Parts: sequence; C-alpha cells; structure tokens
Amino acid sequence: MAHNTTEIEIKLAVAEVRGARKLLREAGFAVSRRRVFEVNVVFDTPALALRQSQRLLRVRQAGRLTTMTYKGEPTVGKHKSREELELSISNGGTMDAILERLGYHPVFRYEKYRTEYRLGRGAGMATLDETPVGVYLELEGAPAWIDRLAKRMGFGENDYITASYARLYLDWCARNGVAPGNMVFAGTGSGRPRGEG
Repeated sequence: MAHNTTEIEIKLAVAEVRGARKLLREAGFAVSRRRVFEVNVVFDTPALALRQSQRLLRVRQAGRLTTMTYKGEPTVGKHKSREELELSISNGGTMDAILERLGYHPVFRYEKYRTEYRLGRGAGMATLDETPVGVYLELEGAPAWIDRLAKRMGFGENDYITASYARLYLDWCARNGVAPGNMVFAGTGSGRPRGEG
C-alpha cells in the first residue's frame, strides 16, 4: 500500500509521558494505534546529497510493519510542510540491500516508541513519541487544526518545533557534550546518548 501526500506538522516538547497522555485525553484524543517500538534507518549518498537538500529517504520498522518513506524539501514557517511518499514493504532487509546497490547507505539510525491518537473522525493525528533525547507530541493535519489543538493543550506558537529528530538529536548531543552517533536506546546499538533513555 502506498500513499502520496503533503505532510504538515509540528512537534511539541513535553516533560514526561504521563503528562502528555493526560493532555491528549483532556483534548479529546483516543489511542488509534497502540504504543510500538520503531527503528528508523536514514539512507543517503556518500556525499550526503539528500541531507544537503533537506530531503529524506528512510526505512522504518514499526512492530510488524515496514515502510519506506521519501520526504521532499520542507517549506518551514510556523509549521513544517513537505511532500511525503510512503510505501509498505514486505522485507526491510531486502529493501536495504536494494538501496545500497543503488548507491545509498545507512547514515543515521534513530529509535522511538510511538503511540498514535485520533480525535473522532477528524483529518488530523497526534502522536506521542518517546525518544532517547526527550518526549514529544507531534500534531499532523491542516494548519488551522494544528493551531487549534495545540492551543487546546496549552501550547503557543513559540512552543512549535519544526526540526527533524536528527536535528533534535544533534542539538541534544551539543548541549550534553556527547559525540553524535545514532539516536538509540541503551542496549540497542552504538552511538546511544549517555544518561538518557
């Protein structure tokens, strides 16, 4: 199954998971997809051509579901908007091999636990992401919907984050004096952030 869309989203930093769940419940959200562990591998050329143009090529394993995603160059205002092409694949290892044969190589691995939430039959979605460098809510939908729901949960436009998880990880490493590697939980791979998890 494939989908082509324009992704419009923001992230919101939250102090901890329990408080984030409470905010979502009080805003009327209900869990639409249970908490799942994700492993995301970003691919690029040896010269990092995709990163330099702010595009993304990723293979994600989330429970039993594996997807390949291409994200185009973002347009960033108070929300981040970019083309997103996504395809379900049956074998992540084979997809990795195909990409490597085409000259793309793994350049960054990041992990998180993600829970998806919906608000009735609305067009938007919220996700609760537990990462090695913090807890984040993502709101994805029409700009007016994002603004309305962020405000309902007590956030203002100054709280909006449009950075990628790779950027948030690099910023975390700089603040904590950690050499960047991969954004992974303790015991799951190399380059894990120390003191978090």
